[in-house]
Amino acid sequence: MSNSQEAMRMARLVREGRHYWAGAAGQGVWQAQRACLGPLCERWFGPHGLELGLAPSLADMCPVRHALRWSPTRELAADESTLVCPLDALPLPDGCLSLVVVHHLLEIAPDPHHLLQEAARVTADDGHLILFGWHPFGPSGWRRCRPARRRQLPGRGRWRTPGRLADWLAFVDFEARRVDYCGFRLPGSPARNARLETLGRRYNLPLGDSYMIHARRRSQLVQPGRGRVVFPTPLAGSALGNVSGRSATDEGKQG
Repeated sequence: MSNSQEAMRMARLVREGRHYWAGAAGQGVWQAQRACLGPLCERWFGPHGLELGLAPSLADMCPVRHALRWSPTRELAADESTLVCPLDALPLPDGCLSLVVVHHLLEIAPDPHHLLQEAARVTADDGHLILFGWHPFGPSGWRRCRPARRRQLPGRGRWRTPGRLADWLAFVDFEARRVDYCGFRLPGSPARNARLETLGRRYNLPLGDSYMIHARRRSQLVQPGRGRVVFPTPLAGSALGNVSGRSATDEGKQG
């Protein structure tokens, strides 16, 4: 597939994704995911961060000074802090970002392995890599048994378990340190149920619509028990093309 065809395909998915995340179902999941990420990332400081996804920003509460977003085309770029590029060719130097968030793109990306490699490449040695995925065994996962559900978001693509993504992370020299589930509801019920969300988050039950993986580079991990995926109780709770204007690197030097 040529770059232009891939960009057009991704542009269609971005438009469809923005429509989904703006609706009641998408907003319910988004709010649950934001509540899951917030207590962690509000402690992570750094000069630069990047969110790769179709939804509104999840990590804007994080104390990262320069936050980048991604778009497959200039027309869909929200502002000047948007990278316009293929997902598997980020125009950024190695290890330049303190925080990288990949939000529900590994299910639908043309080459998810290369996407994860790129996300890992640009994450600093002491940085944080966050992956959000749809849980195959959550309420929405069971609904995907109907073929019609697989032809539209969020049912498109291939849903993978946290264990599978932990294996992928090992190949890029990262380790999953936390797996948190979120988006708890009964099948056929609205996207977010406050009582179920509280109960599910308290015990971190693997029954939510989605999950969040917090990964760190292996060279930074010195704690015992390396190689295990930890399922803890959750805590309570600008660039067009290569970069329009000052680059992320230049800004970092000035900061």
